[in-house]
Amino acid sequence: MEQLQIGIVGGGLGGLTLARVLHVHGIAATVYELDASATARTQGGMLDIHDYNGQVALHAAGLMDRFQAIIHPGGEAMRILDRHAEVMVDEADDGGRGRPEVDRGHLRRMLLDSLPAGTVRWGSKVTGITATGGGRHELTFADGSTATTDVLVGADGAWSRVRPLLSYARPAYAGITFFDIDLPDADTRYPDAAAVVGAGMLFALGPGKGFLAHRETDGSLHVYAALKVAEDWAAGPGDLRARLVEQFAGWSPRLVSLITSFDGPLAPRTINVLPAGLRWDRVPGVTLLGDAAHLMSPFAGEGANLAMLDGAELGKALAAGRGDVEAALTAYETAMFPRGAEASREANANLEICFRDDAPQSLIDRFAAYAAGH
Repeated sequence: MEQLQIGIVGGGLGGLTLARVLHVHGIAATVYELDASATARTQGGMLDIHDYNGQVALHAAGLMDRFQAIIHPGGEAMRILDRHAEVMVDEADDGGRGRPEVDRGHLRRMLLDSLPAGTVRWGSKVTGITATGGGRHELTFADGSTATTDVLVGADGAWSRVRPLLSYARPAYAGITFFDIDLPDADTRYPDAAAVVGAGMLFALGPGKGFLAHRETDGSLHVYAALKVAEDWAAGPGDLRARLVEQFAGWSPRLVSLITSFDGPLAPRTINVLPAGLRWDRVPGVTLLGDAAHLMSPFAGEGANLAMLDGAELGKALAAGRGDVEAALTAYETAMFPRGAEASREANANLEICFRDDAPQSLIDRFAAYAAGH
C-alpha cells in the first residue's frame, strides 16, 4: 500500500483531512493545490463543526486537542430578525449544541501544520488528466509538468477538473445570489451593525431576500446580503449598490446600513448546486469528495463538515484495504452517496424555507422541528 501513488487534487479542508488521515495510518499522499501558497487568498468566514460528522473526521485525524484550541467562544450564539429588525429569536452560546464555531482559515492552517513537509505541492494547477490503464492517471499541470497516480481523488470543489472522469453533471444555479460584505473592527467602527448581528450568527429574513451575518474571531462582521433573483441580475445596468439597496426598500434602516456602511466592492456570489443524489459508476482508480461530489447550498451547514468526513472515511477505507484500491473506493462511495444525498436534499429544502413568503417564521419553525428531533 505504501508504494501506491495517491494524488489528491485540491488542498481544501476535505483534501487535507484525507492526507492527514492517510498520514496517521503511515500512508503517503500528495496534494496538488493551484494556490501559490497557504496565504495566497483568504479562506472565508466561520464554520460550525458538527459532532456527528466534522468532529468525527477530526477524531480520525487525531486533531481534536488542536481543534479545541481554535474554537471561537460564543460563536454558537444565534439571532433571527424580521425585516423590521425585530428580534424573533435570540439564543446565547451555552456550549451545548455540539456545533462549535471556528475560523475556516484557522482550521485549514491546523490541517496543513499536521502534514509532513512537502505533502502539498503549491501552484499545481491541473490542466489535463489522462487515464493510462489499470486505474492509473497522468496529471498535466499549467507549468507543463506531469504526475502519475494509482489513486486519484478529486477534492477540487464545485468546478472540479476530476469530476468529468466520472460524471457529466455540472453545478446549476440554485436561485439565490449572495453579496459579500466585510465590516472590520465592528464594535468600534460599526457599533450599530455589531449590535444588530450580536455575538454569533444572524438571520434577518423576508420573502425572497435577507441578510446572513456572523461575527468573526478578529472582531469583524462578515455579512451576506441574499437575493432570490435571476442568475445574471448582478450584471444588470446601473450602480450595483444602489440597486441592491433598492431591493431592501421597506426594510429597517439598521439592516440596510449593513450594505450602505460598506465602501468596498460588492462581489456577487451565485449559489450553485449539483443534483441531489448524484452517483456515478465505479471508475478504476478515481473518486471524489466534498463539493466535487455533492456540491450543495450552505443552508444545511454541512458542506465543510461532509468534505472532512468524506476525507476521513476515504482515508480509513484506503488504509483498511491495504492494496485493494477498488474495494476501498467501492466501500467509501457506497456510504458517501446516501450521506451526500441526504444533506443535499436538506440544504435544498432549507434554502426554500429561508426565503419563503412567511420568512422568518418559516426558519423559526424549522429550528423548532430540529430541536424536537423531527
